[in-house]
Amino acid sequence: MPRSTIVIGLLGTVLDRGQGTKRWEDWRPTVSLGQHDDFLMDRFELLHDRKFARLAGTVAADLRSVSPETEVRLHEVAFQDAWDFEEVYGALHDFVRQYPFRPETEDYLVHITTGTHVAQICLFLLTESRHLPARLIQTSPPDRSRRRSAGDYAIVDLDLSKYDRLASRFEEERTGAQSVLKSGIETRNDAFNRLIGRIEFVATQTREPLLLTGPTGAGKSQLARRVFELKKARHQINGAFVEVNCATIRGDAAMSALFGHVKGAFTGALKDRPGLLRAADGGLLFLDEVGELGLDEQAMLLRALEEKRFLPLGGDREAQSDFQLIAGTNRDLAAAVREGRFREDLLARMNLWTFVLPGLRERVEDVAPNLDYELNQFTRRTGRRITMSREVRERFLDFATSPRAAWRANFRDLNAAVTRMATLSPGGRITAEAMTEEIARLETLWRGAEPPTTAEEDPLANLASLKSLPSLDLFDRLQLAAVLRVCCTMPTLSEAGRHLFAVSRGRKTRTNDADRLRKYLARFGLSWADVRGLGVPSKPAR
Repeated sequence: MPRSTIVIGLLGTVLDRGQGTKRWEDWRPTVSLGQHDDFLMDRFELLHDRKFARLAGTVAADLRSVSPETEVRLHEVAFQDAWDFEEVYGALHDFVRQYPFRPETEDYLVHITTGTHVAQICLFLLTESRHLPARLIQTSPPDRSRRRSAGDYAIVDLDLSKYDRLASRFEEERTGAQSVLKSGIETRNDAFNRLIGRIEFVATQTREPLLLTGPTGAGKSQLARRVFELKKARHQINGAFVEVNCATIRGDAAMSALFGHVKGAFTGALKDRPGLLRAADGGLLFLDEVGELGLDEQAMLLRALEEKRFLPLGGDREAQSDFQLIAGTNRDLAAAVREGRFREDLLARMNLWTFVLPGLRERVEDVAPNLDYELNQFTRRTGRRITMSREVRERFLDFATSPRAAWRANFRDLNAAVTRMATLSPGGRITAEAMTEEIARLETLWRGAEPPTTAEEDPLANLASLKSLPSLDLFDRLQLAAVLRVCCTMPTLSEAGRHLFAVSRGRKTRTNDADRLRKYLARFGLSWADVRGLGVPSKPAR
């Protein structure tokens, strides 16, 4: 049995209007739907405001006269303000909720031509979200050569493959944008990929400040530049990318560098200087190590962010600059606020969107693709193609992803390691000798950076409160000492767990290394707080 065709449409208070016999000389979109020989309607659900009930009656009668087989039903919908998005959507949504749809026996079309633009948008949204299980039908008037015709109509199915391909194009664009932020590296760490997805979405939706935190060498500067490139490609900014390392400027030099100065502002100020904030006008300003700024510079920066105006050093006329700020730091700015070294109001202004970049040790899955990236970068810089044999690569990655690899400077360490190995391989292939030498160099470097302490050598020495210690077998004492030695060098319980269970965690479908370590310590009456009180301060999370 053929399915019935049902059209749902709004009364066009302007386009459907007409009086007397002359109304038949005008194109009226609702009536025109009944004038097409190749389009038959079984029922038309005509929605109208109570104020236009008389016009709705006329249009319904005219539609019945041109299409006798069409049943016309009138429905009142209340619009106090037909241009109020919330009100119109609510009224249409209420109609949809109470309407008895029968999609198994009826096909539904939503007439999108009539009504205010707000109403048309609301009908589209309700259809696209499948609240209305329908397709769209759009009508258009005839051209002058066909003045008395019914015009044209087109049916749009939002489930058609064209719509799917359009959605795929948006997905490809989104994936491409995330690839830009990752420098094209096919990262495998799920948490990092989710983080990049969130940064991509936020960065393209707002001009508010972004705060990037994380350890030194985690890639904050590179990510800031990629955000700029992404926004530039989408025509969201038209200015320059200006990068400042706040740790390299102090006092008057900082004021002058950031906000500019006028001639004679201080000794040596021989001419006016515009400053980096003005250079970033219309673009993106990246303040790396923002926690190193002095309090005076912080106050000036806050005003520049909020009012887009600031006073150059020694000047009496304000300058203007409209820039987006990305700030980077490896410091705990909240702690700096408590210590009086950072302004609380500035942190509140920058802290709207904060993203914590993980270190390389937290992303061991990404060591391999980043190794390939660094090799390619060396080739680009030097013009020399450098490769690694499978055996050498596997041996290096075994070390690089093991607890032995501290990666204290994160990607800077990896970049330096690849550069050294590549430089010592004049034949174009990194040798096993160069790789072994580099591993030894890295281990020596990391040991030298943080030499062992007495408590690290014998963590149990400071556990006088551990009553069960005398009754422990030598095996348990040695195992516990090794566990605590690792804990002494880790910033968090989770990171300690990841290092201690690095091998077995790969065989589990679900991992909770922190919980495993917590339960192990509890066997000896210990907590993470006890470990942190051994006398060796745990490394702060950066």
